[in-house]
Amino acid sequence: MVKIGDVEIAEFPLLLAPMEDVSDPPFRAVCKENGADLMYTEFISSEALIRDAAKSVQKLDIYDYERPIGIQIFGERIEAMRDAAAVVEKAEPEILDINYGCPVKKVAGKGAGAGILRDLPKMQAMTEEIVKQVDLPVTVKTRLGWDTDTIQIVEVAKRLQDVGIKALSIHGRTRAQMYKGVADWTKIAEVKNHPDIHIPIFGNGDIDSPEKAVEYKDKFGVDGIMIGRAAIGYPWIFREIKHFMKTGEHLAQPSIAERIDTCKRHIDFSVEWKGPRQGVFETRRHYTNYFKGVTGFKPYRTRLVEAMTLEEVHSILEEVHNEFGDYEFK
Repeated sequence: MVKIGDVEIAEFPLLLAPMEDVSDPPFRAVCKENGADLMYTEFISSEALIRDAAKSVQKLDIYDYERPIGIQIFGERIEAMRDAAAVVEKAEPEILDINYGCPVKKVAGKGAGAGILRDLPKMQAMTEEIVKQVDLPVTVKTRLGWDTDTIQIVEVAKRLQDVGIKALSIHGRTRAQMYKGVADWTKIAEVKNHPDIHIPIFGNGDIDSPEKAVEYKDKFGVDGIMIGRAAIGYPWIFREIKHFMKTGEHLAQPSIAERIDTCKRHIDFSVEWKGPRQGVFETRRHYTNYFKGVTGFKPYRTRLVEAMTLEEVHSILEEVHNEFGDYEFK
């Protein structure tokens, strides 16, 4: 059983990655019911959190069915990160996660996210302050390095472990790669297999099928796998991986009826949580992908993207059920 501090997760946990504008409560709900063992919130700005900014505070919303869950924060100022950690602790998650991996310019360019990989002493000092501040187990998500010339991921892992983090998730790309190219899991394995590393190491990057999940589990020896983009519009990937790990066989793809049911519950929750306009708008990236691969679906996809109200979406989904109810996935 993998444990993060005193928090038991699973024998070989599948984690939902923290993704901005993606990993909100409605999306986490459908991932949890499909087998995600540990989920993280969208990243939350430490500066916004200590200013009590409404949108950032809302991201602290967690529900009992999600547990165990981690809340992730990011920022460039040590004091702000420490104070934000105290705010997070009051929301009572099981885990506090630090984002040292976000590659986008507006974050990394200021020295937050992956930007801190250019200043390991500061990264170590910041982490130590956060660990001291809270009683929660602290975890970190990071990348291999800033670029291929500055990969020091084993040193990063040692420093973070030394100041008390309880688990480390590593995306197998550098900041310079963004999301391009292939994730290098050999570097993740170097951390996992290093004799001085004893905390759980989770691998992240390019896991988009049950076969690849099993292959990478066996080949690189990580303690668990974190899944990000492959879960967008396809939360069933968690249960499919678990079934394949257990039986070596593929689980049947979700039927049209199940996709519609999941889509409806997702958007209903989103509207309830965010309001009618934002709920519909911000869920589009999910519910249009729920039907990816369905031949002849394009006209309905266009209509779903253009739909402005919950009632419109539900009406279109009823049409989808009537049109594709007997569709057979290959």
